[in-house]
Amino acid sequence: MLRLSELKLPLDHEEQDLHRAVLKRLRIPETQLLEQRLVKRSVDARRQDRIQLIYSVDVLVEGEEALLRRLGSTQGVRPAPDTRYRFSVRAHAAFPECQEQRPVVVGAGPCGYFAALLLAQMGFRPLLLERGQPVKQRTLRTFAFWRGKKPFDPESNAQFGEGGAGTFSDGKLYSQVSDPESYGRKVLEELVASGANPDILTSYRPHIGTFKLATVVRGLRARIEALGGEVWFESRVERLHLEPRPAGGKPLQLVGLDLADGRTISCRHLVLAPGHSARDCFSMLEQIGVKLEPKPFSVGVRIEHPQPLIDAARWGPAAGHPRLGSAEYKLVHHAGNGRCVYSFCMCPGGFVVGATSEEGRVVTNGMSQHSRNERNANSGLVAAVESEDLIPYRRYPGDPLAGVALQRDLEARAYRLGGGDYAAPAQRLEDFLARRSSTRLGHIAASYQPGVRPADLEQLLPLPIVTALREALPVFARRLPGYDHPDAVLTGVESRTSSPVRIPRDEAFESLNVSGLVPAGEGAGYAGGILSAGIDGIRAAEALAHQLVDAGSGSAA
Repeated sequence: MLRLSELKLPLDHEEQDLHRAVLKRLRIPETQLLEQRLVKRSVDARRQDRIQLIYSVDVLVEGEEALLRRLGSTQGVRPAPDTRYRFSVRAHAAFPECQEQRPVVVGAGPCGYFAALLLAQMGFRPLLLERGQPVKQRTLRTFAFWRGKKPFDPESNAQFGEGGAGTFSDGKLYSQVSDPESYGRKVLEELVASGANPDILTSYRPHIGTFKLATVVRGLRARIEALGGEVWFESRVERLHLEPRPAGGKPLQLVGLDLADGRTISCRHLVLAPGHSARDCFSMLEQIGVKLEPKPFSVGVRIEHPQPLIDAARWGPAAGHPRLGSAEYKLVHHAGNGRCVYSFCMCPGGFVVGATSEEGRVVTNGMSQHSRNERNANSGLVAAVESEDLIPYRRYPGDPLAGVALQRDLEARAYRLGGGDYAAPAQRLEDFLARRSSTRLGHIAASYQPGVRPADLEQLLPLPIVTALREALPVFARRLPGYDHPDAVLTGVESRTSSPVRIPRDEAFESLNVSGLVPAGEGAGYAGGILSAGIDGIRAAEALAHQLVDAGSGSAA
């Protein structure tokens, strides 16, 4: 097949116009075109008076080789890339020969689920352990907490449970990770096979939405189980068992694990995908001697505007056009004090939610349904944490858990500033810029659940971050008119932008000092979002499968 890219059409084009553009680009009659398949659609809004849709299309034509020779180096026509996934490893038919050879995956977020799915597809029948509840029960409990109908549950909440933290989000499926093997395509295809809308295969910035994500993760679980894998919920890993190895190689070998309910599992091959909020897991790993290191992260607030304001700023007169939907934005500013301020996890037509995983703390996050039709747009507005911010939280030089201690401190402050009942502190943008506490909110209603209380966010965040945010807001307003609306709502604290810890691994994806342990995903410091976490899960599964081949449990495909 051939791939045609950069096919530009006006926003109000007719359905047949794309077909005509394909024929025009190829300079062929319609009879020579055998098949046409949409690959990608994006929006070019650099000129609001002439917004265009840009398409990439794969086509099957008669006489492809001759056509390519005739077109020569014509821009935008090339052989279509082969994005099919190919398994490099398969399990022996008798696998597993013994329990300790069976691979274990810890964490049922996108990384863990894709690691387990790939291992199951290769025939290794993995065991997936998740500390929280299945997604249906988890969703009911989390929504009941937000609405004040159930107490907070530290084991099943917006961070822990089937689907991971991404279940309560916009469900964004785009990433900036390098992906020459087209693993991202594999992730998207498996999501569609598990119930996601097929339009994620062609959208330039695909998303699923919270309620649809619940359906998709159930579909992933069913497919793993149909292939011989198992998924255990409410099965928190309490401790890994490590043994010294003989001279040579890594000093420690994984041999098993304990669950919080007292069960013990023999295990020599494990994908550890705990998510960025598994702080007890990080502490356990430090205690047993697994190498950890600090990782950069950011903190800040959630900012809310009316969605029509963002639509008008991005689309101009075309705002509200059905082909455009709710507008997104991405903003970055390098402040004079050296801090990088940027928008994070922008949720069009969504709302702000409580995302704590620990009692007595407040954490904000954003989420959207697939329709993105709620009244407000929200986004994280965050700045990088620097080494100087961590000094008061270090127990010793190079402490890998200092970032966790800083996060906890900010979240405890937010809890107290919000009144001590899981309401979040909130401030009008005008008050924040004027350095005065808010006593009330304005015409823009805060969407945060369980609720907000007016406050002064300068009492919450480190001063260098407050200073950087105040500098960035007027700059962002010059790029998006109205962004500095006086009644825009700032809600704190946005502290879980990424894991503050990395579990370093070698070229074989294995822990630097523990044989058999494959750290992966966002919690291990190797992903940032659903798509990149899924990609890392595939890579981790392949790495673990090669370990099993070396152990005699499989063969190269």
